[in-house]
Amino acid sequence: MYANKGINAYKKESLKSDLAGADPHRVIQLLMQGALERLALSKGFIERKDLEAKSSTLTRVVEIINALRDSLDRDASPELVDNLESLYLYMIDQIHEASLKMDTIKIDHVIALMLEIKGAWDQISDASKKEAAREQA
Repeated sequence: MYANKGINAYKKESLKSDLAGADPHRVIQLLMQGALERLALSKGFIERKDLEAKSSTLTRVVEIINALRDSLDRDASPELVDNLESLYLYMIDQIHEASLKMDTIKIDHVIALMLEIKGAWDQISDASKKEAAREQA
C-alpha cells in the first residue's frame, strides 16, 4: 500500500515536471495518454463493479476529452476541426453509455478511436511542430 502511494506521488511529480516544460504538442500527447490510461482503468472498475471508481475515472476522461476539444485550433483547417470535434463528442457519448450500461466494449471502442487520433498526432514531424509554433507566435 505504501509503495503504491510512493509510485503515485512519483508519477504526479514526473507529470508536473513534464508539463512544466512542455510545448503545446506535448501537452496534447500527455492528455491523450492520460485519457487512455484512465479508460483502461475504468474497464477494470466496470469488471469489478466498483461504481465509485468507475464514475470518477470516466468523469476525468470526459474532462480530458473536453480539454482536447477546447484545444482545437478553430483557425486551422475548419473541416478537420469539425470532424475532430464531432469525434470527441461521439467519444463522450460512448463513455456515458458505457458508464450507464457497465459496457467495456464501448470503452474498447473509445480506446481504439483515441489510439487512432494519438497515432496520427504522434507522427507529426518536428518541422511541422516548429512551423505551427512560429505561426502561433
